[in-house]
Amino acid sequence: MAEDRGKYDFYVGLGLAVSSSIFIGGSFILKKKGLLRLARKGSMRAGQGGHAYLKEWLWWAGLLSMGAGEAANFAAYAFAPATLVTPLGALSVLVSAVLSSYFLTERLNLHGKLGCLLSILGSTTMVIHAPQEEEISSLDHMAKKLVDPGFFVFATLVIIVALIFIFVVGPRHGQTNILVYITICSVIGALSVSCVKGLGIAIKEAIAGKSVARNPLAWILLLGLVACVSTQINYLNKALDIFNTSLVTPIYYVFFTTSVLTCSAILFKEWGHMGADDIIGTLSGFLTIIVGIFLLHAFKDVSVSLAALAVSMRKDERASPAANGTASHYDLLTSEDVEDREMGLPFESVSRRNGAMTSSLDH
Repeated sequence: MAEDRGKYDFYVGLGLAVSSSIFIGGSFILKKKGLLRLARKGSMRAGQGGHAYLKEWLWWAGLLSMGAGEAANFAAYAFAPATLVTPLGALSVLVSAVLSSYFLTERLNLHGKLGCLLSILGSTTMVIHAPQEEEISSLDHMAKKLVDPGFFVFATLVIIVALIFIFVVGPRHGQTNILVYITICSVIGALSVSCVKGLGIAIKEAIAGKSVARNPLAWILLLGLVACVSTQINYLNKALDIFNTSLVTPIYYVFFTTSVLTCSAILFKEWGHMGADDIIGTLSGFLTIIVGIFLLHAFKDVSVSLAALAVSMRKDERASPAANGTASHYDLLTSEDVEDREMGLPFESVSRRNGAMTSSLDH
């Protein structure tokens, strides 16, 4: 029964994590559509200090979608291992990228499509090899985990590192080094996920009819979550304001997820129940997601398509015969000619670099 219950909780958590990514990814599209509609009406834009979006139903739909996604993500931590839930957050980026190409007419280049494919493959691999954490049935059990010497040392180091970066490194190098503010967000994020996990257990106990409000640990976890999330939002906004979003997003994902995986391994002993194949599979899936997110963001402004690659390959192919003075009739095609052919023009009616050639239809 306990094993069946564990599998049931695992799949519930998985479903909540995936639905969270869909809701959050879709929320960006709804909000953007609402803001674009206001811009077409001539309303003052949000970036200029306007608040006309508060009267736009699409923007509110996006906000509600975001709230539903965050709630589902919160609930997912109560059922599934953090090692599974946190990396699946990358799917929200994928959903947003795919939907924007359809509903916002934003071009998704070849790198982006490969990044989406790799993110899906990596996520699938992590789901297959996801670890089963030690069962934590109550807040009392959670309290014993929190005072475990291993986690106590880890949490102390996290707080010390965060304070050093906030008060020493940040004022000196925060404006020039992208890793400073991202590191603060990431290490604090590991503690925030632990608080979320504990609060999820508290909510499950409350639903079961147990008295949770009188347990001081529940309030400690709530205050800890508020403090951690406030710190994360503050320094993530600083990083986004100073540095390019296409760099901040993938770096933050890697650092944050790595911190959460480390914290979960220490606090919930997730990796102790895994075989060598599952460990390799989990790490491989995580690295695959990292590569996918990197491709999706780092090259999003580069115009690359299969047609452009085909043109480039043809140029390389005709470089050798052209050097020997044996360029063929087909080798004289330019990239513009290929574009004309894709638009449906007759093959021999396009212009040539060495002069005009009449179509065989003229004869």
